[in-house]
Amino acid sequence: MNNQEKIKQLIDLRVEAKLGGGEKRIEAQHAKGKFTARERIAMLLDEGSFEEYDMFVKHRCDNFGMEKTKFMGDGVVTGQGTIDGRVVYVYAQDFTVFGGSLSETYAQKICKVMDMAMKVGAPIIGINDSGGARIQEGVTALAGYAEIFERNIMASGVVPQISAIFGPCAGGAVYSPALTDFIIMSKNTSYMFVTGPKVVKTVTNEIVTDEQLGGASVHGSKSGVTHFVAEDEEEGILLIRKMLSYMPQNNLEDAPLVPCDDPIDRLEDSLNEIIPDNPNKPYDVKDVIHAIVDNNEFLEIHRNYAQNIVVGFARFNGASVGIVANQPNYLAGVLDINASRKAARFVRFCDAFNIPLVTLVDVPGFLPGTAQEYGGIIMHGAKLLFAYGEATVPKVTVILRKSYGGAYCVMSSKHLRGDINYSWPTGEIAVMGPKGAIEVLKGKKIAEFTDENERNEYIAKAEEDYKEKFANPYKAAEYGYIDDVIEPRNTRFRIIRALQALATKKDVMPPKKHTNIPL
Repeated sequence: MNNQEKIKQLIDLRVEAKLGGGEKRIEAQHAKGKFTARERIAMLLDEGSFEEYDMFVKHRCDNFGMEKTKFMGDGVVTGQGTIDGRVVYVYAQDFTVFGGSLSETYAQKICKVMDMAMKVGAPIIGINDSGGARIQEGVTALAGYAEIFERNIMASGVVPQISAIFGPCAGGAVYSPALTDFIIMSKNTSYMFVTGPKVVKTVTNEIVTDEQLGGASVHGSKSGVTHFVAEDEEEGILLIRKMLSYMPQNNLEDAPLVPCDDPIDRLEDSLNEIIPDNPNKPYDVKDVIHAIVDNNEFLEIHRNYAQNIVVGFARFNGASVGIVANQPNYLAGVLDINASRKAARFVRFCDAFNIPLVTLVDVPGFLPGTAQEYGGIIMHGAKLLFAYGEATVPKVTVILRKSYGGAYCVMSSKHLRGDINYSWPTGEIAVMGPKGAIEVLKGKKIAEFTDENERNEYIAKAEEDYKEKFANPYKAAEYGYIDDVIEPRNTRFRIIRALQALATKKDVMPPKKHTNIPL
């Protein structure tokens, strides 16, 4: 074979490899409303930037006649490319080859790009669309999964890891995405579960569909497993690109600075009016967020899960921040198990990747009741407390209205190494709300009244006295727990100035192997 023939052979092999499982299976993939692995990578990466590895890898299994069917690439496309000019490593499972099922060689391909990402300090993006372990390979397929899991664990907190679920993801396959930082699922075409509907029916006699058991809407709102629910794959891929724009390449770098044309001293007069006079009346904290961040842009995470707390990425004067805000519009902004877990995980991600935290506080306390206590609210609430106390990134806190009880402590208070803590004049910082406090403090006296009008008059007066003492930020400011009481319309400017002052902050942790967060 001469040189020209060898080159032609290479070109032909590349064409064959790029077809994956062949035209018919590609058509079947498209018929389900799904893109192929290569199409997804082309949409995700900057045009022309993809460098593929291991295109010619084939499986080495000879059980159950597998030696007769081999495809180049073996069901996963791996390599590196750029997003907005920044290097990323990517793998995309190819459902057209053996239903995307994982083999020993397939796992080795994924492990190779994960290892390279760690060496160079670049994000890892996995696009999942797989029927699970390749049964014909037995324990070597299971070993392949565990090798991937180990790398997910080693990469955690070192480089950002993002998982897109654009098809089935079941059994052992779900644990790799679960170990990564963020998961995106597409509506109607993706699902995740540990055991499928057939096993569920056998074991528990429940009759349930794939969608009901582990569809995007279930994991987006009920379990909180997925952080984003995309309308389709194109939106999911745009979300990955958007998310990465807020993140550094690795834990030793800062997130990229973006040119900002939004004035840092922009006044937002609407904020002076946003807090209702009635302390029991809600308002939407997202209106506050949009008003103070650059160009009103806020990328919310876990939008449909634990809506009593809002988390997401934004920018102040072009610099990335993570925002955590109680949401008075939903369950009065109370902290419960799910809200604590949601916010704690986000705080820890930001801390791992040098993203400052801005916390907006309006919290009446922790949710009472047997359901919460039996579910472990003490332990789960402690996760958020732990995450804030452990975080060494710049932390700026603004109390908008209520900040009661243990929830005051938890929400990035001065006592958890909060760096700069502001309050609006509407801030109320106390052990509990006026009604509950007076019941505790004046209960005996109240019980002595026989005349109902006199009793109500006494309670109203006592509550008014309590409000005067605590329904303002000045007592906390007297102690230095609040650094300044600020006019709401100046909030953007004050946060930006605080973040600029904290840019060189260094907080030290005592030597230890690792913490033992209350899990």
